[in-house]
Amino acid sequence: CPNPSDLRTANGTRVCAQLYADDSAYYDQCCAGAVLVVNPNSDVPYMPRGWAARVSSLVVGTRCELTVWSRAGKKGNSRRFGA
Repeated sequence: CPNPSDLRTANGTRVCAQLYADDSAYYDQCCAGAVLVVNPNSDVPYMPRGWAARVSSLVVGTRCELTVWSRAGKKGNSRRFGA
C-alpha cells in the first residue's frame, strides 16, 4: 500500500484517501485492483455504482479523515479512519 503522505494524483494534486477493491492476507499484495480516489473536502453520501460492499482495503492521507457509514445516505453506524 502507498504511504499516507504519498497519496497524490499523476499531476501532483493531493488525494485524501484511496479505496481498493482487492485485498490479500499478505501485506505486499494488499491495495490492489480497482481504485476509488477520494479528494479533499469530498462529501459523498452514496458510493459510486459498483462500489457498494466492494472496498476491502484503504489508505487515508495525512491531515485527512475518512468517515464511512454502514448504510447508504449517511445512515447506520459510522466509523472514522485517519492516516
